[in-house]
Amino acid sequence: MKLAIVVGAATPPGRLNNAAEYLAGALAKPGAVETEIVNLATAGVEICDGRPLEQCSAATQRTVRAIADASAVVLASPVYRASFPGVLKNLLDQLPVEALRSKPVGIVAMGGSPHHYLAVDGHLRLVLAWFGALVAPTSVYLTGKDFTDGRLASNDATTDLTALGNTLVALADSLRGRDLGPAPLAARFS
Repeated sequence: MKLAIVVGAATPPGRLNNAAEYLAGALAKPGAVETEIVNLATAGVEICDGRPLEQCSAATQRTVRAIADASAVVLASPVYRASFPGVLKNLLDQLPVEALRSKPVGIVAMGGSPHHYLAVDGHLRLVLAWFGALVAPTSVYLTGKDFTDGRLASNDATTDLTALGNTLVALADSLRGRDLGPAPLAARFS
């Protein structure tokens, strides 16, 4: 099983990337769970301009393939202007519906204070519904207080990240590639 962890930030790797690395390490089990971190600050995904994926750069195709080939995905996003950043939206715009359809997806958001804990969660759930993704029922929300010297230090945060990861692994194991429910409307018109 492969879990892709997307760090949806345009800034150089920092605290959110550190949380992704923690999650990858907590879940990696040789022969059972393979993890891959896709950091959008360094991935080189082109601006979505309507071209077919085959006409996009190798970096864009590689990033899309990492998500499409995964059994489950974590989208980790900072709160940016009460939503998720444009680099993450751009990646989602590049993905074909099949890349996330019936795929377990978890949400990790990070903001400056607890007051914004549903901003990213609510907006991403709407976009993920368009794909027909199977979104974990609860998400993880991090703040600067969960870190010490840039490193994830909160026991609550590590426990929550591990629980989210284990939920996605369990969902992916139980699905084994089966589609759920009717096709999303997006799949019918693509």
